[in-house]
Amino acid sequence: MFQRNTKPPAKLTNPVQKKGAPKVPRLLRGMKDILPKEQDYWQYLNQKIEELTTIYGFKKIETPVLEQAALFTRGVGVDTEVVQKQMFSFVDEGGEKVCLRPENTASIVRAYVEHGMLNLPQPVKVYYNAPQFRHEKPQAGRFRQFNQFGLEVIGDDNPVIDAQIILFSYVFLKELGIPCSIQINSLGCPNCRKNYNKHLLDFFRAKKRFLCEDCQKRLLKNPLRILDCKNEECQKVCEDVPQIIDFVCEECKDHFIKVLEYLDELEIPYNLNSRVVRGLDYYTKTIFEIWPEGENAAAGALGGGGRYDNLVEELGGPKAPACGMAFGLERLIAILRANESIPNKVKNPEVFLIQVGVPARKVCLKMFETFRKEKIRVGEAFSKGGLRPQLELANKMGVKLALILGQQEMLEGTIIIRDMEDGSQETVNADKIIDEVKKRLKTKVKKTKM
Repeated sequence: MFQRNTKPPAKLTNPVQKKGAPKVPRLLRGMKDILPKEQDYWQYLNQKIEELTTIYGFKKIETPVLEQAALFTRGVGVDTEVVQKQMFSFVDEGGEKVCLRPENTASIVRAYVEHGMLNLPQPVKVYYNAPQFRHEKPQAGRFRQFNQFGLEVIGDDNPVIDAQIILFSYVFLKELGIPCSIQINSLGCPNCRKNYNKHLLDFFRAKKRFLCEDCQKRLLKNPLRILDCKNEECQKVCEDVPQIIDFVCEECKDHFIKVLEYLDELEIPYNLNSRVVRGLDYYTKTIFEIWPEGENAAAGALGGGGRYDNLVEELGGPKAPACGMAFGLERLIAILRANESIPNKVKNPEVFLIQVGVPARKVCLKMFETFRKEKIRVGEAFSKGGLRPQLELANKMGVKLALILGQQEMLEGTIIIRDMEDGSQETVNADKIIDEVKKRLKTKVKKTKM
């Protein structure tokens, strides 16, 4: 759920650097700077997240970036790829093993237990929008620091929760204009998986020689993880693997059927996919992944999630079934950019203050604050002194009006209003500038609507 920066960082040069001097620090491998020109997309995405989470009744939660490593070893699973290969973990000065969080669900469950959130009205519905860290090989769509947005609903095992989270995911992508397919499966409960793992063991033992080295190790520890392997040879072996849905108990099967019935009622399209297993050990029952369709299909999974009914207990809390999902924001932004989907950009200034001379600059500096308090969007270039460069910048910003204040206007107590659309200018009393600007902006809005 991460987007790799396909362009190498610009070569850093230092013309005065002496031979043998230390190299200029550069961006760490797998990390990415989010530059000002990209911020429109991030702000657009964050705005959509805030809008929908409010409508669906989710409250924001924030957890520390740094956690005890044991939280993820215990919660995510000691034999998972995340714990085995991807955690940024180290021993701190106090001798405690800590790590940068590789995912947010375990952190939120830790907060749920630690802060006694069981005493709140259940279920507890929270969302997060935060960076995660995984020390894996950078590739298309994957960073070592990446941003995830996710939902967690803790304290209810009703299948309608699963359906609503899938509904939210579907609506979220629809709002972004991204066609998607929902791949859904059921892992059943731990007893179901225990039974299924026996059949997987028999199936894969006969084909062990075709498995990659990692999957041969998984065969001894957790054969279910083989279904999640991206190796082409392993994927071929998995084509004829028994389906887990044939091994789930009646209770888990009934839960899954009810989830599908809710999705049918909501008219949300989905595909039953027995190959979806997710990569974390805490999942139970419903699991799903969301993939882009059409020209975006090669981008990979945009998000996914499922139920984790035992994680709260495993982390020392009471029995509290739960369900959640997460999206990788870098991949979503990559698709928005590739589709040339123009987000609702941050509104440009309506007015630009042009000052010529130090006295005029002082007045405009104060005038800027007056416009701000009146909620009129205003632009400026106080570090520039010439009329032409300021006019050029105002034109680039697409402002409707430019206000020009120079030495003569200072003496006369006036200010020039320049219409940036037709180039006409008029000198008005400086004391009435706010009312005059509001009137002219209102007139322009009416003309635009006609």
